[in-house]
Amino acid sequence: MSKQIETQQNFNCSDNEPFSSVLARHVSRRDIMRGGLSLAALGMLGGIGGLNLANAQESGTGKTPLALAFESLRGSRTDAVVVPEGYTAQVLIPWGTPLEDQAPAWHREQEMTAEAQARSVGMHHDGMHAFPLSEQHASRDFLLALNNEYIDQDALWAPRGGPTNPDSGQRPADEVRTEINAHGVTIVRVRKQAEGGWSHVVGDAHNRRFTSATPMDLAGPVAGSEYVRTRYSPYGTRTRGTNNNCANGFTPWGTYLTCEENWPEVFVNRGELNIDDARLGLPTERGRYGWETAAGVDGERDDEFARFDVTPHGEGPRDDYRNETRTFGYIVEIDPYNGQSRAVKRTALGRFRHEGCWPGKLVAGEPVVFYSGHDARNEYIYKFVSDAKWDPADANRPGEAYDRLALGAKYMDQGTLYVARFDADGGGEWLALEPDTRVADGRTLAAALSLAEGDRAGVIVHTCDAADLLGATPMDRPEWGTVDPSSGEVYMTLTNNSQRTAADTEPTFTNEGDGVDAAGVGYATAPTNAANPRAANETGQVIRWRERGDDATRFDWEVFVFGAAADDADNLSGLTERNQFASPDGLWYDDRGDGQGILWIETDNGYDGVAEQTNDQVLAVVPGALSHASGQASVVGAGNQQQLKRFAVGPNDCEVTGIFATPDKTALFINIQHPGNWPADADAATQDATHVTSGSVRPRAATVVIQKADGGQIGV
Repeated sequence: MSKQIETQQNFNCSDNEPFSSVLARHVSRRDIMRGGLSLAALGMLGGIGGLNLANAQESGTGKTPLALAFESLRGSRTDAVVVPEGYTAQVLIPWGTPLEDQAPAWHREQEMTAEAQARSVGMHHDGMHAFPLSEQHASRDFLLALNNEYIDQDALWAPRGGPTNPDSGQRPADEVRTEINAHGVTIVRVRKQAEGGWSHVVGDAHNRRFTSATPMDLAGPVAGSEYVRTRYSPYGTRTRGTNNNCANGFTPWGTYLTCEENWPEVFVNRGELNIDDARLGLPTERGRYGWETAAGVDGERDDEFARFDVTPHGEGPRDDYRNETRTFGYIVEIDPYNGQSRAVKRTALGRFRHEGCWPGKLVAGEPVVFYSGHDARNEYIYKFVSDAKWDPADANRPGEAYDRLALGAKYMDQGTLYVARFDADGGGEWLALEPDTRVADGRTLAAALSLAEGDRAGVIVHTCDAADLLGATPMDRPEWGTVDPSSGEVYMTLTNNSQRTAADTEPTFTNEGDGVDAAGVGYATAPTNAANPRAANETGQVIRWRERGDDATRFDWEVFVFGAAADDADNLSGLTERNQFASPDGLWYDDRGDGQGILWIETDNGYDGVAEQTNDQVLAVVPGALSHASGQASVVGAGNQQQLKRFAVGPNDCEVTGIFATPDKTALFINIQHPGNWPADADAATQDATHVTSGSVRPRAATVVIQKADGGQIGV
């Protein structure tokens, strides 16, 4: 999530042992304070990579590792994107860029309307993915699907001097509709031009928006259940909109996955909260933008504003919107190729504040796996395993028209949802969130949640409480994940945790609870553990794990790199001025073939120790180079930290997020979210991203395309 909209509140009141306590048992407090690592810690941190190195040596198949071929950048604090010498950076599809011929052309004083925003690129770009229209032109002509996470009301309503009644009183209907349409997802066709630059295709049949008002279907265990019946959908099969979509995912059959993260904040319940909504932190006075206050205005259509107030007032759920929030908190599947298809919320993958959703290693005849993190302090990491086995015949066929969402139903509507427990010995276990799973006191999970026997829909609605009861490990805000498609190793960023306390402290709990066995109660604070070893963790870390081939419910884990300022006492990875970072967020494993690749790390930093030296950034490291370095562990440490290089720096006040490369690896796409005074040209849809802004401009989030001036592959 963007630091601009994150809540400092902790919603997990469970007393499950947090990740930081587990990891702290491997890293002594004395060694942390002096910036060193104990032998036990080195053994744990280097576990997975050590096995890789040993296997390569024994088999005689060791390769010359991939090498990064650019100088690590110095920090930057300017209103411009900074890239290495020999590279270019171009702005593409900033907020407000028209998608249709009927949409107005952008200009710096444009007053956005609901209609114009629905036909233009949404606000605050985040996760994204490319979908080729043909194999032949996959690197120069494709559909770009990107999330529009949230809005900057000051920039949106700049011509009016700001929003009307943002904090109290009734909001105008026209402003609310416009803000609703600025959220969601944008699908847009982009092309590389003959001279090497990029542009979007206005009026292409694939271009479309999904907003916080777009009708969508519910699928999986929760669909059709009593939990999601509303006045809008009495049978619980439909809902409207997707909201606060942060990171993303994709499927091997060619669909886009967008993930609902900070969705609770746009709702309000002024009455008694459902325990699942209380656990997720639903507001009780006013929604973030006050959309519910426009209810009842002349011209309101189908309760378009009333649905954001979920306070019960009718005789039952079909008379009001008490269940509206239970239609949010899911992974949403979109077919970018079919402009007439409806988005589908895949409820089997759990209900919480999803950061993203990433497919695991794909093996014919084996289940399809997806990983997801709950981005909040002291929350959990999840895995979904399909019942259906992967059939390579279902792989995406670019350019062909067929029902990709039917394949989504095949692989994503039936399966098992697991939550992770990380153990201090470097192992871990996936705990099944099934109604008949036994909790610590011997009851079934359904009984412990006060649900009917076999109520899988209820377990999904109460995902967080279910994970609490199973003893999952609370983490330091799980953000983005990525998978090495060759080894199957999974990387995930743990961005930071201000609510992490020292190892010898007792946890505290939300909603006046005294433990996680109470319904609707989560952690307020949690002590350190092995995987989250630093109290008041301001700088975060990246972890890595590998599934055990002989047991689908077990895995082995390690810390890949710790964030820190170069002069921090707990700079456990030995970072320097050229690669210091904090709050790792975006993450992508860039497969370069032959079992090798580049791990790209993006940041959303608010830690002064690093922020005083540089804006948010993109870093790169070749994990294979670390695994094959003689005498070093397969993690970033003092002996090999020079392998981690700063590749790009964003403009002032921004977050750098969203990332992928074209198949030929000649263009790297990133997103610049919530810049303070950028791009330099307030009117242009495409421009040089490295130009420093002169004076003040109306800021616009945008995609940036980074290429080598000589047309070569990025990074190498």
